Amino acid sequence: MNWLERMIQFKDKSKKQGEAVGVGLFTYPVLMAADIILYQADKVPVGEDQRQHLELARDIVRRFNDMFCKGNKYKKLCKAAGIPSRPVFVEPNPLIVKEGARIMSLQDGSSKMSKSDPNDASRINLLDSPAEIRKKIKRCKTDSVQGIEWDNPDRPEATNLLNIYLAVQPDRTREDILDEVKELSWGDFKPKLAEAIVAHLAPIQERYAQITQDDDYLDEVLREGADAANEIASRTLHATRVAMGFRPAK
Repeated sequence: MNWLERMIQFKDKSKKQGEAVGVGLFTYPVLMAADIILYQADKVPVGEDQRQHLELARDIVRRFNDMFCKGNKYKKLCKAAGIPSRPVFVEPNPLIVKEGARIMSLQDGSSKMSKSDPNDASRINLLDSPAEIRKKIKRCKTDSVQGIEWDNPDRPEATNLLNIYLAVQPDRTREDILDEVKELSWGDFKPKLAEAIVAHLAPIQERYAQITQDDDYLDEVLREGADAANEIASRTLHATRVAMGFRPAK
């Protein structure tokens, strides 16, 4: 429990919820870790805010492998079961993009953008229409300071919107973008940002529309994915039981 109580998200949310804190704050990072290690993932794409959750998964992997996957007893168990005597779990590493690893709310530059936020205007959804995107960007929170700049701690919204602008234009650099926008007003910059987001999401939305029209294809992909995942999960569970000394399930 002390591992879970040290999680940043637990600390932040428990302060807000007080004595009404739910068990989900404890179980969520454990379930996330289970999803990662069950399927032997070695690289996991996460946002910067999820790095600590991945560290929990790494801690669990190290603890289990140290406790159950060493010594002659483990080798004998594996030999009897006909499986390799390597460590059961793979230690996962975070795969975090250099730019845009942490995108903040459109309504509060100090809070992360979240799909669970009850205010839909706080985020850009992948399937938002161009009109919805333009409306959200037009109404997003900014400040009254002249000019636009990066990494000023007193201007979190400016940094956040520039990060989004860079993230949807991966072929550009920070210096290139800053040269373009540093003298602009928010009224001039927001339409540029909105159109950049619309252009970036257009091919994703087009492909989504194509795929969702083909139910047979979707069913096939889901079936193949489920079969592949179940095969990996079954091997992992079997190796876990062997390492802990349990008899294989019949």
